[in-house]
Amino acid sequence: MEIKGDLVVLRPVDEEDAAVLHGIVREPEVAAWWAPPEGFDGMLAIVMEGGVIGAIRYDEELDEDYRYASIDIFIGARHQGRGVGTDAVRTLARWLIRERGHHRITIDPAVVNTVAIKCYRKVGFKPVGTMREYERDPISGRWRDGLLMDLLARELIG
Repeated sequence: MEIKGDLVVLRPVDEEDAAVLHGIVREPEVAAWWAPPEGFDGMLAIVMEGGVIGAIRYDEELDEDYRYASIDIFIGARHQGRGVGTDAVRTLARWLIRERGHHRITIDPAVVNTVAIKCYRKVGFKPVGTMREYERDPISGRWRDGLLMDLLARELIG
């Protein structure tokens, strides 16, 4: 499976990608938001110009009365601020809506992660509310608030 965006291609993570992704999640700009996962099963590699530059994943609630998907993403520091994250999120959101039939998608950055929030707004995500003491900061171990954002299929930009 490959999902093509304007700048990136999303594809399942393979064994060769794991070392690259472990290096990316240890970069200070990424480690501030992501604790290194034990593995990358169920994630999609974000590929640009033939190289893996990050990963994105989705989860699905399949109960017909509550059906929706959620997204989580990280991009290596040298590729941040270039529209790559926006393209990756938009590409996956479009696929989740068109191919998987979701009408709503959520994403939940830390309240203080203004760069991520700006990226998600460009795709059409809107703030829904603050989730207090939602997650542990991977560096300090203190609880921090998360911003719940969602996107309805009709609000997808691009």
